[in-house]
Amino acid sequence: MTRHFLRDDDLAPAEQRAVLELGLALREDRFARRSLEGPRTVAFITDKPTLRTQVSFATGIAELGGFPLLVDGNLAKIGVRESIADTTRVLDRQVSAIVWRTFGQERIDEMAAVSRVPVVNALTDQFHPCQILADLLTVAQHRGLDAVAGTTFAYIGDAGNNMASSYLLGGATAGMHVRVAGPEGFLPDAEVVARAREISGATGGSVTVTTSAKEAVAGADVVATDTWVSMGDEAEAAERAKPFWDFQLNAELLAYAAPDALVLHCLPAYRGREITADVIDGPQSVVWDEAENRLHAQKALLAWLLEQG
Repeated sequence: MTRHFLRDDDLAPAEQRAVLELGLALREDRFARRSLEGPRTVAFITDKPTLRTQVSFATGIAELGGFPLLVDGNLAKIGVRESIADTTRVLDRQVSAIVWRTFGQERIDEMAAVSRVPVVNALTDQFHPCQILADLLTVAQHRGLDAVAGTTFAYIGDAGNNMASSYLLGGATAGMHVRVAGPEGFLPDAEVVARAREISGATGGSVTVTTSAKEAVAGADVVATDTWVSMGDEAEAAERAKPFWDFQLNAELLAYAAPDALVLHCLPAYRGREITADVIDGPQSVVWDEAENRLHAQKALLAWLLEQG
């Protein structure tokens, strides 16, 4: 059966660990796997602005021996010029995998329901699972893979966005103690929280949702944040920022975390808003390792998915 990666809990805990283990190996030896030798083609479709996602997938596909076929979603107009299903039937006869950065989760779910090759979620409005794999890989890089389970992971800011949902599911799968904090009106989807708690019951992790940034950060081993304004909401930037100032990741708030806590940000970062310059550029920040680990985590994911077929 074709395996897809559409949301973080598509990987069982043991499968997630296998991908992370391979990611660490590929970080040490970038050309250890040539799963796409041929070259086999992987379609990378983007309906949204992209830098890290496009660069890391294109580079990773090439390093696996494949050819990255970049498709401009604004030109392809998938679901407008022709249906998602018909588009998928064209693609899966010619490529070995499809990576899609799009809007609603239902779009990529519809593609996966038809596709005979792996479909990978490179970001939707609801989830960003490849970013979370990179973040978990970053924790494993700095703390060791065996230390990931049991880590207290705090995410602060817009707790109702795709990053929060993926941190809940991916962190729970890894056995982390995940704390998510945001202002009222910007909290995670109840179904995602319930699913994360269900997973945590099996992995030994836990889930906390709070409106207190200090409660979330207190004693945390990892502290993460993200922009307060998601793609598509830029016109509301000034208005949306008002509830979030108490959730700014600054030196005062970081002091509540463990003394050696790691700082993550999926980027792009807006210094002086969700995170201060002294924190993102400070000694506890590992955001550049995190950005690089998109490459290694996604290569590992693609190699693992192709091996399942």
